[in-house]
Amino acid sequence: MPVSIPDFNLLVTLDVLLAEGSVARSARRLGLSPSAMSRALARLRETTGDPLLVRAGRGLVPTPRALELRELVGQLVQDGKSVLRPVEKLDLDQLDRTFTLRISEGFVENFGPDLIERVFAEAPRVRLSFIHKLDRESTGLRDGTVDLEIGVVGKTTSPEVRIGALYRDRLIGVVRCGHPLSQGDVTASGYASGRHVCISGKNPGKGAVEEALKSLGLERNIVTLVAGFSTALTLVRGSDLIATVPERHTGNLRAGLHSFPLPFSLPEVMVSMLWHPRLEASPADRWLRDCVRDVCGKLT
Repeated sequence: MPVSIPDFNLLVTLDVLLAEGSVARSARRLGLSPSAMSRALARLRETTGDPLLVRAGRGLVPTPRALELRELVGQLVQDGKSVLRPVEKLDLDQLDRTFTLRISEGFVENFGPDLIERVFAEAPRVRLSFIHKLDRESTGLRDGTVDLEIGVVGKTTSPEVRIGALYRDRLIGVVRCGHPLSQGDVTASGYASGRHVCISGKNPGKGAVEEALKSLGLERNIVTLVAGFSTALTLVRGSDLIATVPERHTGNLRAGLHSFPLPFSLPEVMVSMLWHPRLEASPADRWLRDCVRDVCGKLT
């Protein structure tokens, strides 16, 4: 059975008729003859099953159904024009918007000041809202509550999400200055025999570090679990705990601490930007992604 395709031009006609309250004035506004406009009104009445505009004296007044439709029709027409009009040139001086970025702990501490400064210098009315990423689900990108996400692409990342690489990172060890591991070269056995603080939710005891140590016949002693990198490094400052964290992602957080390469080989990870396809062509969102890419690329 053929699918009946609605004539969306009727929405424009109805919008004008409801605004003008006159067939003649509506016809002039749309560049139609009065008879053509009358035929369009007849089609609208047939399609909606309502008179829409009825005679009152020398003019027409909207029916209750037409009053219900007025605001909705007007919005639909405006939305349709927005979809079909050419993309306007982005005016950063006038851009007034809050962008929500979903990030892991450490991103704001390392990249936040430069990113905020860059954004403010180019678009002084723009605000950035940073929310912590507690998992790798793409729900926020899909439902529009998140504009941009920063992180490592995982198996649970939705397949339709767009991805842009930012930088490579690697895991390193961190201890307080004066810790035994801050003196000389660190061996795998020396690293494993220490007391470790790990990030909860990062598969403690089952990750890449454990696999690498297992291949050497070693196992590290995880004595503390915390919610994020900042807390882990705070504990390291006042104890003999060892933290294993991404190097670039925690640069500022590690100030005043001793960092060392892990004494075994691990693959690097790629940190990326993720966004929903509906924001692919948005000039404002493309500008934001350029800002993030430039700021992250400056860190060496």
